[in-house]
Amino acid sequence: MLKSELLEIIANGENSGVEFKRDDIRPEQLAVEVVAMANLKGGMLLMGMEDDGSISGIERDKHEEWVMNAIADKVHPMLLPYYEEVQLDSDHRIAVISFTEGVSKPYVLRHKGREDVFIRVGSTSRRASREQQARLFACGGVLHTEALPVAGSSYNSLDQERLSDYLKNVLSEPDIPQNKSSWINRLVGLGFMTEGVSSPVCTVAGMVLFGISPRRYLRQSGIRVIAFDGEDKTYQSKIDKRLDFPLVGLWKEDEAGERSLSEIHYGLIEKLIDLIEPYISEESGEIDSHFRRERRWYYPKAAVRELVINALAHRDWTRSVDIEIGIYNDRLELISSGTLQNSMTVEKMLAGQRSPRNPIIVEVLRDYGYVEARGMGVRTKIVPLLKQHNGNKPCFELTEDYLKTTFYKGKQPAAES
Repeated sequence: MLKSELLEIIANGENSGVEFKRDDIRPEQLAVEVVAMANLKGGMLLMGMEDDGSISGIERDKHEEWVMNAIADKVHPMLLPYYEEVQLDSDHRIAVISFTEGVSKPYVLRHKGREDVFIRVGSTSRRASREQQARLFACGGVLHTEALPVAGSSYNSLDQERLSDYLKNVLSEPDIPQNKSSWINRLVGLGFMTEGVSSPVCTVAGMVLFGISPRRYLRQSGIRVIAFDGEDKTYQSKIDKRLDFPLVGLWKEDEAGERSLSEIHYGLIEKLIDLIEPYISEESGEIDSHFRRERRWYYPKAAVRELVINALAHRDWTRSVDIEIGIYNDRLELISSGTLQNSMTVEKMLAGQRSPRNPIIVEVLRDYGYVEARGMGVRTKIVPLLKQHNGNKPCFELTEDYLKTTFYKGKQPAAES
């Protein structure tokens, strides 16, 4: 690092990714900051600095060895930081310890026989709450929240007809359970149910995929749809509705042996597309040769469908917030709560990298054909379909709390400089 670069970082002060520390701190104090930043987006620790930004320099002998030993002894799982020293003037050297976002979250401080999880909140490091720890476990792939039990639910909370169709006609299983007990055993094996306090209950995956009324037990399931008559949110909306249906549709076999999906048996995805159609398309004023009015879509229907499926398949179930679709005169926005999983970034997503947060849900959606085998819908469907339709690219905004995807109807606004 150049001296000028370091001076600029110091001038900007502490933030979520930069921490100042004196040289005389204890190993566990160093480890707290490393753990907290690794559990966020990574960062940079400047040693030889006072909290107010004044420079005191490092004086400890074999400083690099001390830092590396402290991190190796106190931080778990293992992190490999980059260490360098920068001479600011004849009297002061600064140690710069930098590291990227951890991929094995949550990282913990091991000290005095305890393991404590810390997170970064602004320019401070704090102990993580239970909810924050759960999100870190999910981000690191250690905890799949789709497998968590849904309190108050039971075998009767699931749509038996949909489950039977899934086993018989989708999985082509030769032996379909014949009684409640054998059904529960099979559903536990599939990850749709799990052992409860006194009796088996549904998992998050089972409830959102096959639940009769999922929101009765899992308030964050389903989707909220809001349509506004303008380009901004207002108190008055054309529609504000929460959809409460199982994810998968129920396909029926007709007399000719063909399987089809009728409106009465739609799943959440079909119900949603049906609901928003009047707000994202319009009928032509002219009748064609078949006495039908052609429908013009403001956004490619397949891209909207893929966007919705991605949000439902990969959402963070530790967040008790609805997936929300906002429809405006100039754009469509989908907001999914929670950040991307397991160190995934928007750039990696666009490049086609895959890292499913909810593998059970993804596999069932793939069984039904909702999800393509390659699992690269953003790269192979959403982006090219939108560009072909109106020359626009989708806009992705990622924060610690949500991922917002925007489809623009007309010319995309210029990015702010």
